[in-house]
Amino acid sequence: MKLIAPISCFLFLFLIACNHSDKEERSQSDMDAARNFLDAALKGDFRNASTYMLQDSANLGYLNVTQRNYQHLDAIKKDSLKNASLRFYDTKQVNDSTTITIFANSYKNDKDTLKIIRVNGQWVVDLKYLFQHDLDTTDYDKKPGIDTISK
Repeated sequence: MKLIAPISCFLFLFLIACNHSDKEERSQSDMDAARNFLDAALKGDFRNASTYMLQDSANLGYLNVTQRNYQHLDAIKKDSLKNASLRFYDTKQVNDSTTITIFANSYKNDKDTLKIIRVNGQWVVDLKYLFQHDLDTTDYDKKPGIDTISK
């Protein structure tokens, strides 16, 4: 009889743990979303990365291209990316639902800009900004290897 309570408690906690889903883990902030997305992408886990991304056709297309490029890398480069750390250089909160940040990873150390937006109370990465932001920015000169947040 004395074992029933501890065993029941263990089984209850086990069932709760089994029902836990990665989809339920959400980013608590704009920078959390950026970090989670970039970390998953560096590790080559694009399925997980997509959960932190705005789900539209342009973003899915850019993620697909990125994944294909990643798959063509040799094992040494993939390993270097997996072991790279993220560096955030500048962050600009545009409004209460949009943040722009400049980041790089320790392997490539090539700065780029990422947009994070809040949609339905959830922070997600708008990946297309990474590819398109220079096309519509005319108020700064982009230097090689340096990305900027337009002021």
